[in-house]
Amino acid sequence: MQKYLAEARVLLALAIPVILAQIAQTSMGVVDTIMAGSVSATDMAAVAVGTSIWLPAILFGHGLLLSLTPTIAHLNGAGRRDKIGHQVQQGFWLASGVSVLVIAVLYQCDHILGLMHNIDPELKEKAVGYLHAIMWGAPGYLFFQVLRDQCEGLSKTKPGMVFGFIGLLVNIPVNYIFIYGKFGAPALGGVGCGVATGTVYWVMFFMMRFYVRHNRALRDIQPVTRFAKPDWPTLRRLSQLGLPIALALFFEVTLFAIVALLVSPLGIVAVASHQIALNVGSLMFVVPLSLGVAATIRVGSRLGESSVEGAKVAAYTSIMTGVLMACCTATTAILFREHIAALYNDSPEVVTLASHLLIFAALFQISDAIQVIGSGILRGYKDTRSIFYITFIAYWVLGLPVGYMLGLTDLLVPRMGPSGFWCGFILGLTFAALMMTLRMRWLQKQPSYTILQKAGR
Repeated sequence: MQKYLAEARVLLALAIPVILAQIAQTSMGVVDTIMAGSVSATDMAAVAVGTSIWLPAILFGHGLLLSLTPTIAHLNGAGRRDKIGHQVQQGFWLASGVSVLVIAVLYQCDHILGLMHNIDPELKEKAVGYLHAIMWGAPGYLFFQVLRDQCEGLSKTKPGMVFGFIGLLVNIPVNYIFIYGKFGAPALGGVGCGVATGTVYWVMFFMMRFYVRHNRALRDIQPVTRFAKPDWPTLRRLSQLGLPIALALFFEVTLFAIVALLVSPLGIVAVASHQIALNVGSLMFVVPLSLGVAATIRVGSRLGESSVEGAKVAAYTSIMTGVLMACCTATTAILFREHIAALYNDSPEVVTLASHLLIFAALFQISDAIQVIGSGILRGYKDTRSIFYITFIAYWVLGLPVGYMLGLTDLLVPRMGPSGFWCGFILGLTFAALMMTLRMRWLQKQPSYTILQKAGR
């Protein structure tokens, strides 16, 4: 038990800064929505619509770069720090390629928005303007992620937290300048949020770059030359490792977006209640998500040290810690569900339905914690293809179809409305949690040399 408690302390020391960094990143979106809403409802809606397109695109790139964290953690644990600089340089090439792809997709966003029937012309124009502004921040965001993944792979999670909060603080005055047209800048309204956020991503990158270049503890991993040509074998390995993670993230984000669209015909009360429960669920999700990042670091580092047993201890400790925390957040959500719902809306109908949906949101916290931490563990073992297959089946083969049948049809039971979709979420996440756990146990039963060979490739 002592080794598990010691491992839990290390995990929490890594995870808490990641939790705070995620809160800072989420808060930037909240600030954008509030400040755009102070201009007009159309500007706020334009930011919301633009964000629903921006997030899947940029998270695809983010997921692709997550291959750096276990790679660097393994090299660090194995004492091969001299190889890390090369991996980071190739990470920048990978980020550059993805940035071009993201910008190309967002540049054509008017065609994507054209698929939305009966969209208000003014709303469409502002959403396109928002996306055309923020897309130039994509390279800055992804370059920042390269350096953040480098630091996290070296078990340094505090820099991401610090620069995340600095970015949040910078975002507020820059938003003020471009939204309201201060200090000679044009008043852009919701489009100004895109300009501000894109600018802040570059500021965060340059600050992180300065930190990495001047930190004494990182001097031994600086590459020999500042510029390196693309190394195609390395890029191929990073892409093969990161692509399943990127696709899993993309499918997860688009699933919730599609469910929001399917719920919309059920009326304002249903939509508002669903959004409240989803928002609260997203806030609770930050904790297991951060533990998943910490699990990747610890498992990758222990395998780099050739400690298969140490990786196993890290894996089980992270899951047990996640389950305990999920029980706490779920209990809090159930006990105070009416008070939480009332913070978002004062309509009795919305509060009643949202309170009911929060019970479902609380129920899937344990499954959600196990599946996201399990995903982090599998990343540490560099077994990412299984993450994609499990996520795809859980969400798109089980969760969405069952949720649709329960929520909008009478095929299985009388239609349940939004509650049916949340039942589908619970089914999908429970399946994902079970499959992630079984895959992890299967990996751990392999011979030690097989595990180490796979993790060190």
